[in-house]
Amino acid sequence: MKKLLFTLVALIAVSTLFANDYKGSLLKNGDNVPEFKVTTLDGKEIAIADLKGKVVLINFFATWCGPCMKELPEVESQLWPKFKNENFVMVSIGREHTKEQLLKWNKKKGFTFPIAPDPKREVYSKFASQYIPRNFIVDKSGKIVWQGVGFDQKELGHMIKTIQENL
Repeated sequence: MKKLLFTLVALIAVSTLFANDYKGSLLKNGDNVPEFKVTTLDGKEIAIADLKGKVVLINFFATWCGPCMKELPEVESQLWPKFKNENFVMVSIGREHTKEQLLKWNKKKGFTFPIAPDPKREVYSKFASQYIPRNFIVDKSGKIVWQGVGFDQKELGHMIKTIQENL
């Protein structure tokens, strides 16, 4: 009986640990990516349904978010140049931002990767309930293969490695 109780407690502890890895996420790795369309700041429409056969990075951010403002320059310098000419698509989605706000903001920042507004959290709410920055990597078949919350160099390294492995 003690062994059974110990095993049960250990299973609960492990599941709680893994459940907290993706705080606020509505999705698990292996799930199909939710359907969505966004229009980037330069007027191009990105529909996730049209991206099967490509590896996709979906990044959610806000201009007021400190960790997001640390992450995006690193994405611009380390990740985007490495993969932009590969079988890869990236879209960075400004949670609760309008196109006008993001145009003004990016005029100062100068990011070259695709950025799209999500003023009413319509896209974000298909992926998560809270917390940014948040990233999802989708494989060529349309399945989520990696997700992360927050930012540090280790996390960026995991993103780059996962993209490379799925190209």
